[in-house]
Amino acid sequence: MITLVLGGARSGKSEVGEALAARHAPPFTYVATMDAAGDPELEERVAAHRARRDAQWTTVDAPDDLGGLLRTLEGTVLVDSLGPWVARDRSVSVVLDRRIADLGAALQARAGDTVVVSDEVGLSVHPSKVVGRRFRDELGLANRFISALADTAYLVVAGRALELPPPGLPGPPA
Repeated sequence: MITLVLGGARSGKSEVGEALAARHAPPFTYVATMDAAGDPELEERVAAHRARRDAQWTTVDAPDDLGGLLRTLEGTVLVDSLGPWVARDRSVSVVLDRRIADLGAALQARAGDTVVVSDEVGLSVHPSKVVGRRFRDELGLANRFISALADTAYLVVAGRALELPPPGLPGPPA
């Protein structure tokens, strides 16, 4: 089962993702995509994330080849989050598209359950720089791709999770 959890900054999306993952079978692996080295404030945030999880969780840092890593993990996996992983790629979009397609294939091939957390960037301020717009667009497309594969998806706003309907347009009003 693939679950996607979307939310804005400080929305509570990671906690919701952790709670959803904990409903599945162990072992539990937390795949961290954020590199906090050298940033004391970010290191504190990472430490708070780790402190919320009990000893059943193993934490691994996500490599550039996230799909490759997912193919090696057993049990339940929480990927937190796609934003920093997408931001690492400074190459042309075609390379990122291949990485996201590979991630999707790896998610679908996994025997265990996977919860993917990602930033919902479409509700934020319009970036004034090209690099910001490129990141927003690429993460938005990655979110749409993973959402289309996901069995369930949630949007987290102010700590509250809303289950999203399946992909596609809603039917006509009754």
